[in-house]
Amino acid sequence: MECFLIYLQVHPENEDWTCFEQSASLDIKSFFGFESTVEKIAMKQYTSNIKKGKEIIEYYLHQLEEEGITFVPRWAPPSLVPSAERSESCRKRAASLAVVVPEAAQKEGLSSEPLSNPSGASEPAGGAPDDKLDADYIKRYLGDLTPLQESCLIRLRQWLQETHKGKIPKDEHILRFLRARDFNIDKAREIMCQSLTWRKQHQVDYILDTWNPPQVLQDYYAGGWHHHDKDGRPLYVLRLGQMDTKGLVRALGEEALLRYVLSINEEGLRRCEENTKVFGRPISSWTCLVDLEGLNMRHLWRPGVKALLRIIEVVEANYPETLGRLLILRAPRVFPVLWTLVSPFIDDNTRRKFLIYAGNDYQGPGGLLDYIDKEVIPDFLGGECMCEVPEGGLVPKSLYRTAEELENEDLRLCTETIYQSASVFKGAPHEILVQIVDASSVITWDFDVCKGDIVFNIYHSKRSPQPPKKDTLGAHSITSPGGNNVQLIDRLWQLGRDYSMVESPLICKEGESVQGSHVTRWPGFYILQWRFHSMPACAATNLPRVDDVLASLQVSSHKCKVMYYTEVIGSEDFRGSMTSLESSHSGFSQLSAATTSSSQSHSSSMVSRWRFC
Repeated sequence: MECFLIYLQVHPENEDWTCFEQSASLDIKSFFGFESTVEKIAMKQYTSNIKKGKEIIEYYLHQLEEEGITFVPRWAPPSLVPSAERSESCRKRAASLAVVVPEAAQKEGLSSEPLSNPSGASEPAGGAPDDKLDADYIKRYLGDLTPLQESCLIRLRQWLQETHKGKIPKDEHILRFLRARDFNIDKAREIMCQSLTWRKQHQVDYILDTWNPPQVLQDYYAGGWHHHDKDGRPLYVLRLGQMDTKGLVRALGEEALLRYVLSINEEGLRRCEENTKVFGRPISSWTCLVDLEGLNMRHLWRPGVKALLRIIEVVEANYPETLGRLLILRAPRVFPVLWTLVSPFIDDNTRRKFLIYAGNDYQGPGGLLDYIDKEVIPDFLGGECMCEVPEGGLVPKSLYRTAEELENEDLRLCTETIYQSASVFKGAPHEILVQIVDASSVITWDFDVCKGDIVFNIYHSKRSPQPPKKDTLGAHSITSPGGNNVQLIDRLWQLGRDYSMVESPLICKEGESVQGSHVTRWPGFYILQWRFHSMPACAATNLPRVDDVLASLQVSSHKCKVMYYTEVIGSEDFRGSMTSLESSHSGFSQLSAATTSSSQSHSSSMVSRWRFC
């Protein structure tokens, strides 16, 4: 039983305010043992609905502000409003709309009449000629783009160039994140920065070259690539009904399965690039064919469903708009139960690409032949093409592993990264020590600001700092709530006497990725410091700005988080300028490459695609 209520009422103490109240209740009697999971799904959907409602309200408030409307009179039934007052109200409304058109628009010869389409006011002005992409480049690699979409792509790419110092994914990948958020730049930028940080932390860029799937996966994971569909998209076939999901989880653990799915997605991105070259048109997604023959209650084993939900969550967050179409064939009667559990975790745009066929419906009109050529339909679906996808089958119990073995293996997979994480608190910076023996060595760094704003400093001292003090907050010696925090500079040390600053402080905002280098002039001890950045008050009023207050509220308990990697290189082991070091170890990402001439025209001399392996 579900109950959903919304209340709108006038505030009892201020009649100019409208109160919005929303409540919901859900009573689950029984759901195949997944009652707690369904409850979590309902809470997630309810939270999403509240967030969406807030976005809609804020959207129309911004529209009114852009139109110059700062006051809207309270609505009253027509029968209660005298005609004279109605006429006066209409005149005031017309007067307020008459001033909506900006002066710049009037200079361009636009009409000063009221705007009939409010959304027109929100579109950004067209960019300068230098801010446009080449038409042939768009047609060849990106597909059809409206001027507004092209402008969003350029603006997001420029922001990435300014903040990520050359670590720029290809335009096709940036476009995926924009499409996933309906070309809302702020939302696309947020999820893209999170994804880039995630890729770096788990070294996803190198997964195809450095990770070999266990033999159990190669033998019993019933999935593989199989030609392409009629649109030229790579085709991935998954025989989920023939796969022993319980056996795979018991033999490998959740992390190994997740890593294998990530390697499949990375291979999919590579195949999309190849097909773009082969077919001469942009192909940025693939088609997935899922055969459910054999699906039963065994596939609803709780740890298996949990692993599936986590895989969906990771893929949705980091590979948006890569699934062009999902064909689900021979769906059995138990499928609605699995779909109820899984569908809330799938993005709405992705769900629209699902086509579900029960029984042999896929053989009729509107079925498989509409999307896949007859010559490549797999033999197990009645086609003539031999499919080399493994048939799956039950995983032998002799390959099962204990919970302790899987836990240790999962921990190893999770921590396989060259990057370290640290927490930065107000009054408790995080510091690392670099000892230099030979002058003219090069200290390099690469870090991402995952949360909050920080100040990055580099100091030099001839004295060796005392053993680090860990997990303390300022002078109060409060244990930090989580994350590593190391302080090296003694509180009795004086700047200029005991240690000196060798680089100007660098303020780094949340979401930024920073790379740089410092050529040492003296041997000794160098300290790299990440310090909490306090928001300055507005100089004119001595009051904090609204943006500063909102930013400070986002940093809970005055805590920031950074993920960093440092390395010392001898002067003979590097090439490139001092300000833009290009390490001989580098090769940033499969997502960033030598972009086409159109995108190269926008890059500055600071661009250096590098990343330490």
